[in-house]
Amino acid sequence: MPVSDTTTIEAPAERSSVKSAAYERFRQALFDGRLRPGQFVSQRELVALLGLSIGALRELLPRLQFEGLLVVMPQRGIQITQIDLSMIRQAFQMRMAFEREAVLTAVRKLDDAALDQQENLHRAIMEEVKVNPTPDLFERGQQVDDGFHALLIATTQNDLLTQAYAVNAIRIRLIKLDRVTLSAGVLPAAFADHLAVIAAIRARDAHAAIDAMDRHMMNARERALEL
Repeated sequence: MPVSDTTTIEAPAERSSVKSAAYERFRQALFDGRLRPGQFVSQRELVALLGLSIGALRELLPRLQFEGLLVVMPQRGIQITQIDLSMIRQAFQMRMAFEREAVLTAVRKLDDAALDQQENLHRAIMEEVKVNPTPDLFERGQQVDDGFHALLIATTQNDLLTQAYAVNAIRIRLIKLDRVTLSAGVLPAAFADHLAVIAAIRARDAHAAIDAMDRHMMNARERALEL
């Protein structure tokens, strides 16, 4: 009698979904501090931490190494990317290039209703931080911060730029977590920079928008480099 083949063959869409889920688990582990910059871990430890199979992890590792989020070191294990001066400078240089293109597009395409919404979100957080600077508020402030930049990038409707930005955004978030998170001292200055960008976009002034974004990027970079 022929032996039946019980091997499960994943459809391409299902396989892609599994890979995406594995990547998201790794990203969340970075953001919530279960994985720290510079930390060494073994494959076994990552499997347990992320709840993945060893096969899924081994498929994920080349992507993470290519994106510069970790380094596989023979005989030593896996090292999560370190936050150093070179990494900070390169990450912010990339971000500045992406965001310049984004604000140029936003000047042409982003409507006033979207700008009004962003301005209202920023001003509400800025007012609240004066009277109730709680960890929850700073978490909501980070969401507003991330959402503003994500909106600008999405406005480009450029898939390649969006994908590259998403990878670099992980590096930027790690830098913030390691070096300079939002606080009562940092948030007002960062949000004031955002409001200047919003005002320039609303005025449809491309040069002013680029200048405002450049100042914001340089201010953020300097805060990270100070520590």
